[in-house]
Amino acid sequence: MQLTVDTCGEISYNKDMDRTILHCDMDGFYASVELLKYPQLKNHPVAVCGNPENRHGIILAKNAQAKKYGIKTAETVWQAKKKCPKLQLLPPHHHKYKEYSLKINEIYQRFTDMVEPFSIDESWLDVSASLKLFGTGREIADTLRETIKKELELTLSVGVSFNKIFAKMGSDYHKPDGTTVISRDNYKDILWPMNVRSMFFVGAATADKLNKTGIQTIGDLARADRTLLTALLGKQGSMLYEYANGLDSSPVSRYSEREKIKSVGNGTTFRRNLQGMDDIKVAVTALSDIVASRLRKYQMKGFGVKVDIKDPEFKVISRQKQLSAPTNLAEEIFHASIEIIASSWRLRDPIRMLTITAINLCDENESEQLSLFDLEGHARQEQEKIERTIDNIRAKFGDNAINFGRVINNDIGIDLDDNRIE
Repeated sequence: MQLTVDTCGEISYNKDMDRTILHCDMDGFYASVELLKYPQLKNHPVAVCGNPENRHGIILAKNAQAKKYGIKTAETVWQAKKKCPKLQLLPPHHHKYKEYSLKINEIYQRFTDMVEPFSIDESWLDVSASLKLFGTGREIADTLRETIKKELELTLSVGVSFNKIFAKMGSDYHKPDGTTVISRDNYKDILWPMNVRSMFFVGAATADKLNKTGIQTIGDLARADRTLLTALLGKQGSMLYEYANGLDSSPVSRYSEREKIKSVGNGTTFRRNLQGMDDIKVAVTALSDIVASRLRKYQMKGFGVKVDIKDPEFKVISRQKQLSAPTNLAEEIFHASIEIIASSWRLRDPIRMLTITAINLCDENESEQLSLFDLEGHARQEQEKIERTIDNIRAKFGDNAINFGRVINNDIGIDLDDNRIE
């Protein structure tokens, strides 16, 4: 790697040389975060799932012990319990996962500013310009694993390679708590014998098409005729040919350049179907409160509100309303949502699930306009003070320290502690 230092002290590298890319993937992230509170369950099979009583009975994450029983993400709780009757079930706390994700990415940024989150528990790092400061790619990966283990008591697996695709596949190769280096010298030995289904971006349907043409392994894919792959799969065929041959050149974005949030929403399936406006107001009050508090956390406002309604037959309608002024106030989101529901839904019909989303977001510091709901001037400022005070109380004493009267002791399954900030 050829490094240079410019007049401003910035380290750069020769782009014609191989990059050193890391893909960092947290091990059983949701389950690992939950087990910090329950260390006595660490060596037991554990899964994180929604509340079956609220019809959220799906496995969201599992630890290594549960994985040994064949338990899979997205299967139902009863299927998982059938495989492992002693499976310990824990509820999700999405705000915790978000908090730990931010802490983890802050640690990554100690080594490079080129950090590109791929999901809440995965990130790519380009450490090409950091090698002389922190050692080889493997050494940086091992240092990251030890740092996160020491500071956060969590483990991760890291793939190290010369491109993003192979780094991603490397992080899956040795789990949990492992480092795998996939280089130009060994990628054919490591990756090519693997089933083509293991290739990044190859789903079940694509794998089936490839299998029918005789392509069973990643090596078969790499040696296939590119023209035939394009005829079979379109542009995806050409892309997969490049990936299998290590030809990916996509860059790692800087953390500061990551895409801005485009919407903020929250939805839930209720313990029982909503019947009538009284039920609807309870649900909309809670959901609007969650959406508004998230907007304030992200320092954003929405110019519009979208409501998705699902009935017991799983039919969904989606309606939205544009506001005359951007908002991050629960009161305004509530009124907009109720107006949408009242104008687009027969109130005698039951509702299984509601989702409320703030759309067309802008920075909260952008110029204020008059509110649609006449919370003008002093009155609107007072409402914002009230809602920010509620934020502060919850931050200090817990999410359920203060709630709206109509939401307390509800029987529809609203649990603010599980749904507060994702």
